[in-house]
Amino acid sequence: MAELFSDEWMKGLKDAWNAEPEVKDKLAEIGFDSVIACGFKGEDQPRGIFKVKNGECVDAGSYDGTAPDWDMRADPDNWKKWAKDGIGMTGLGTAFAMGKLKFLTGDFKAMIKDPRMAGPFVKSFSLMGQIQTD
Repeated sequence: MAELFSDEWMKGLKDAWNAEPEVKDKLAEIGFDSVIACGFKGEDQPRGIFKVKNGECVDAGSYDGTAPDWDMRADPDNWKKWAKDGIGMTGLGTAFAMGKLKFLTGDFKAMIKDPRMAGPFVKSFSLMGQIQTD
């Protein structure tokens, strides 16, 4: 088992992402390129980094100082809950509105209004549940 957002954990997420056509292939259709960071609220920097080129995760691991296009933060308990149970579109909107999920970088409102991005984004939370987490 790996610690949430550790190098090992992020590499597991990379494998799950690239094996899921509803994420990788759907984002490839729109030419999605992005650097995505994840971490905990209140910390100076993210814990993990995830680099996507044309829908495919090409690199993932511990945060390496790369400026993210998306920097998502939440409390560890919320991340673990979402990884275990997944999060639907309504749950995602509620988490954002209640401040449980913060975007330090990235435009959540624009993303959630675009179904070509929103669907894969929501699906990516269920992929987290495939990784055994401490």
